[in-house]
Amino acid sequence: MKLTTVTHISVDGVMQGLGGPNEDRRGGFERGGWALPLLDDESEMFLGQIFQRADAFLFGRRTYEIFAGSWGTGSWGTDQGSNPISAALNAQPKYVTSTTLTDPRWADTTVLSGDVAGAVRELKATPGGELQVHGSGGLVRWLFDKQLVDEITLLTYPVVVGQGTRLFPATGPDTALELFDSRATSNGVTIQVYRPSGRPQYAT
Repeated sequence: MKLTTVTHISVDGVMQGLGGPNEDRRGGFERGGWALPLLDDESEMFLGQIFQRADAFLFGRRTYEIFAGSWGTGSWGTDQGSNPISAALNAQPKYVTSTTLTDPRWADTTVLSGDVAGAVRELKATPGGELQVHGSGGLVRWLFDKQLVDEITLLTYPVVVGQGTRLFPATGPDTALELFDSRATSNGVTIQVYRPSGRPQYAT
């Protein structure tokens, strides 16, 4: 399987608390819910198609708990017949990286601890299409640092949030990206699909 990441970000790179005002208030973040007002039918259809491509999902602990509460045991999880996201999440195996989670309540969940990099490499070596990572900013940055990411999908919303956790930190590894797909929706959400292609070239 190839490891793909799917991230919703603002123009200034914020990915924190996109879904609602109380989704993630870490660090005094007070501007949650910035993405949903801009999510249009085209974006929802694209996301549904992405989720349907997944053969397995990989989450960080915090995102896993948000998804489990919404799509697993929450009201969205009971709407599997008409919602492709719910159907995919509840049908496919889920993996969560955590050193503290011992009893996951969402069915078909495996906790990865210890040698997480080795476990992810084993998952990638299994037959299948995509091992997808949604949200999970800390995990995405870690996977990126370990050069385990094969494809990056960014949904960039036309808003500057002005505070909050960014997808990439101020300093980190440098990587060149090859643009594989690009489109824009009627609400101005731009969708780019990139593949890492080694080190960037710098002018001399």
